[in-house]
Formats: sequence, structure tokens, C-alpha cells
Amino acid sequence: MHAILVAVTERLKSSDESLIRIPEICLATGVNYGSVYHHFGSREGVIDAAYEMMFMTMVEEDIDVIRSIDLSANTIDEFINALQPILLRLSADSDRRERRSQRARIVAASLTRPELRTLIGAAQAHLTDELSHVVKFGQDRGWIRTEISAHALAVMMQAIVIGRTIDDISLTPIPQAEWDGLFHVIFANVLDLSDAPHDIERVLD
Repeated sequence: MHAILVAVTERLKSSDESLIRIPEICLATGVNYGSVYHHFGSREGVIDAAYEMMFMTMVEEDIDVIRSIDLSANTIDEFINALQPILLRLSADSDRRERRSQRARIVAASLTRPELRTLIGAAQAHLTDELSHVVKFGQDRGWIRTEISAHALAVMMQAIVIGRTIDDISLTPIPQAEWDGLFHVIFANVLDLSDAPHDIERVLD
């Protein structure tokens, strides 16, 4: 069944799900057609499981980055430096466009498919919790504004990337330099560093 999911995810990355044919997948992988339907229940079940695998992979990669952050900072300068992996991810550069597109596609599909929404919902909540933990660390030390909850800030950080995903399909997308400038201003205000934007520039260079 893993071979089936791998084959389906590869096709989903480059084509519309309406073009997925389970008999063709079975032929390509050598997996029995009846076994696939016995395991997944339906064609939609196969596709939902493939979307889940794609989503889980992206979430796990993001969580690995978050967990790699050294939360032993003693100063705000050390904290900003430690956040560099997350900041680079949130800067939403063009190299990550395809990843953003795939994630948005899965989330969009889940809006009308309750089973898929349940499958990816727990993973999304886990990712937000991990990011909230980092934000709370900064709040507890007075480096991040506390009038907004850590959870809300964690969601807002992810919403920034969603905004870039929407702009990706525009006929006149924002140049990366302008996007980075906006992100720097937002981050400066979250950290209450409006008077010292050079600190953020240094981290993101």
C-alpha cells in the first residue's frame, strides 16, 4: 500500500487528481487492484491517503526545523539568531513556490472532504503547537509582544506564507525584495524592534 501511495503522490505533484487512474497505478506498482480497494475503500480513499502522506511529509520537515532551534538564548540578539531557520522559511522565497502550491492544494481539497480534513487536521495542530512553543519562549523572556497569544502569533506566521501562496498565482506577483521588506516590518513589530530593523536584516542576509 505504501508503493501505491508513493505512486499516487508522484502523480499528484504534476497532474490533477481527476487524472489519477487506480488500475494504472496498480499496473505500474504490481499491486493487486482488489487489495487496494480493500485497504482504502475507494478511489477517493486512496487519493485522501496520498494527500495525507504529502501533507505529513511537509509538516514533519517543518517540525524538524522548529525543533532544531536552540532555545537556550540569553539575549534577544541570540534569540533572533536562533530563529533564522524559521525566518528563512517564512520569507517564502520563489524556490519554495511548488511546496506552497502543494500545501494549499491539499488544504483546499480538505474543505469539501471531511475525512481528509480529519486526516491532516491533527498534523496541522501539531505544527502550530510546536511553533507556539518557540513563540512562548520569547514571550516569557520579554522579547516578543505578549498582548497576542503565542498560538495566535504562530498561526499568523503561517498565514504569511499562505498570503505568498495566493500572490504566486497573480499575473503581477510582488517581487521577492518587496515581500521580504514587508516580512521584516511585520517581524520587527512582533518583536517590538521597530527602532532596530538592522537586526532583522542581519539575520535574514
